Amino acid sequence: MKLQQLRYIVEIQRQGLNVSEAAETLYTSQPGISKQVKLLEDELGITIFERSGKRFTGVTEPGRTVLDIAERILREAENLKRAAGEFAGGDSGRLVLAATHTQARYALPVVVRDFVAQHPKVKLEMHQGNPIQIAEWVAAGDADIGIATESLDQYPQLITLPVRQWTHCVIAPEGHPVLAVQPLSLAELAKWPLITYDTAFTGRSRINRAFERIGVEPNIALTALDADVIKTYVGLGLGLGIISALAYDAQRDAGLVAVDAGHLFESNTTRIALRRGTYLRRCEYDLITLFAPHLSKRVVEMAMQGGGDAYQL
Repeated sequence: MKLQQLRYIVEIQRQGLNVSEAAETLYTSQPGISKQVKLLEDELGITIFERSGKRFTGVTEPGRTVLDIAERILREAENLKRAAGEFAGGDSGRLVLAATHTQARYALPVVVRDFVAQHPKVKLEMHQGNPIQIAEWVAAGDADIGIATESLDQYPQLITLPVRQWTHCVIAPEGHPVLAVQPLSLAELAKWPLITYDTAFTGRSRINRAFERIGVEPNIALTALDADVIKTYVGLGLGLGIISALAYDAQRDAGLVAVDAGHLFESNTTRIALRRGTYLRRCEYDLITLFAPHLSKRVVEMAMQGGGDAYQL
């Protein structure tokens, strides 16, 4: 039995039993993978994948058990490398942080600055994506830490820890009539074209639910992936913006006025995601604590060992 054989069967499962996709991901050949799978099955004396001709069509009952164990073995093998690398290389290596645009643009700059000062030999890479991409990157081991608001807690492969709660605000050009309406209501917002986040981003589901509860269809004129784009089009007079309050700064966003919308939309929780069973290096604990001081190493360790949130906001 070889680790490479275990990598093959796990990747085949990840690729929906598509051996060609698995071979492409692992930079090898389809016949080579098929041969190694058959050798592993012969060694174990079981059939892992159901077949129709040369195609894999399903996973057998013993195959599901083998795949679960194979994933654990591969995860522990990776943990061995991570632990050994930390002890052998000291405070060096590579750390991949995945975050949404809002987090990367508004919440993380000071954290990244301080982390780089603390760990100058660690190569920090930041990948930006939507929450589903971030969750999948962390679950697959392509990112060490994920930060987002949506989707992270929907992946059983991940441990998620709450960081902070935040609310939305409504932004409008100076002098816009909506700024004179007190208190601001959803019915009033529905009278105007709205510019807000794409459906997968930054609390958009809560915006949708708020309007659904009062039976009003909002006029969503434009959606965008990040707050900077939304603010640009609000400034052009194309509609009112609904963005994270974190993304508005009165000095930086001259010409725009923000109105708190915490009473209109449910609050949102930013979360950190980590892959279950992963060995965390000191630099990862440090980055987490810089971003969320309440998430000490001890709190994170308890969450990783207990398999769930160890801290509630």
